[in-house]
Amino acid sequence: MLMVMPAWRGGAAIGVKLVTYFPGNAGRGLSLTHASYVLFDGTTGQPRLILDGTELTRRRTAALAALAARHLARPRASRLLVVGTGSLAPHCARAHAAVLPIRNVRIWGRDPAKAAAVARELAGEPFTAEAASDLRAAVACAEVIVCATAARAPLVEGDWLSPGQHLGLLGSFQAGMCETDDAALSRGRVFVDTREAALAEAGELLGAIARGRFQAGDIAGDLRDLARGTVAGRGGAEEITLFKSVGTGIADLAAAEYALERLGQLPSG
Repeated sequence: MLMVMPAWRGGAAIGVKLVTYFPGNAGRGLSLTHASYVLFDGTTGQPRLILDGTELTRRRTAALAALAARHLARPRASRLLVVGTGSLAPHCARAHAAVLPIRNVRIWGRDPAKAAAVARELAGEPFTAEAASDLRAAVACAEVIVCATAARAPLVEGDWLSPGQHLGLLGSFQAGMCETDDAALSRGRVFVDTREAALAEAGELLGAIARGRFQAGDIAGDLRDLARGTVAGRGGAEEITLFKSVGTGIADLAAAEYALERLGQLPSG
């Protein structure tokens, strides 16, 4: 796939991300996605910044998931499970540890060696990191679960979830992909990054809607609602919460503008 993601703020900035998605790269030892990002001046149209779009995507995806978790997870949640062993996995661990008192991170993947490699990469962080061999058992021990995979069949089943858990789904971005099942949507209070994108691209939601197990009106809110406080986050210690992200060009633009701002603060030379 080739995806083109433009976004702009009138008179301020224009950004475009070009993304390729090649599932066969898994067998080549390469990332499934590659991207470039170009930021233009919103007044003159001049190019201001060219960024590694892949790294931009990883960091903003992890950051948005962590922002959602700050509002939706238990405030004292200390046990995190990351499902997936791709390049996004360590970013997810670090981002969640920045907003929650995470003390233990477990990594699960279909390839145990890759899970162990991610755990080693996280050595030296202010939390312990270890590979998990049994996914269901790891879900049972976690307070926050984050999925970042290219799965086309549910990995985390809704019946596995316990009261008080928070589940973040970051991987699937088209109808044929999903990381959890209809039961999770039924049991959890569901939030998304943006309603428009989620209802157009989120495999879990689209599948459940097609089967009559979910409706657009079942979405409790999006990140804007949570950040502005117009919709309450976690409703109680026993509530199960779910956050679905498919990515948005608005977040890419904000991240690129922030990067440009930071570059402007660096010493010349």
